[in-house]
Amino acid sequence: MENGRHPRRPLALACGRCTVRSWSLDDVDDLVVAANNRNVWANLRDAFPHPYGPEHAHAFIASAMTLEPETRWAIDVDGTAVGSIAIVLQDDIERVSAELGYFLAEPFWGKGIMSDAVRAVTLHAIEAFDLTRVFAVPFAENAASSRVLEKAGYTLEGVMRRSALKAGVIRDQRLYAYVAS
Repeated sequence: MENGRHPRRPLALACGRCTVRSWSLDDVDDLVVAANNRNVWANLRDAFPHPYGPEHAHAFIASAMTLEPETRWAIDVDGTAVGSIAIVLQDDIERVSAELGYFLAEPFWGKGIMSDAVRAVTLHAIEAFDLTRVFAVPFAENAASSRVLEKAGYTLEGVMRRSALKAGVIRDQRLYAYVAS
């Protein structure tokens, strides 16, 4: 273990309609196709660029491949990376928690893929990192992301009013959590 966390091991989680797996530099073109979409960008943090080009995909994947422990993964459907899912391990007194983030290419929305991936990564993260809680904070108006989390076993804990600024608009966020039993 490094700093109380398990070392990086390549991941491949079969999760129903998809596989959550480690990133590869072979995924650069797929990631550009999935990520270069304003509708995807609109529901992500500002650190996610738009437009999203090969230089962004290469930098993101190269960074993901060096993380110790591995905490960013590709969502793969039939051999193609169609999205990303990640956890951000918390520290200090919140070291038993992690924040979950994800996106999926628009043609794959509404097919249950993301709920499968969220469920699999949540259970993996709890076990692999000795967590008691995984949480996510989608924008309040992102009903699809709220449904994904609810289908994956997350509970709405509250609304964080006027907590985010995206595209020049102050927005509410919903706080969802999966708490290990």
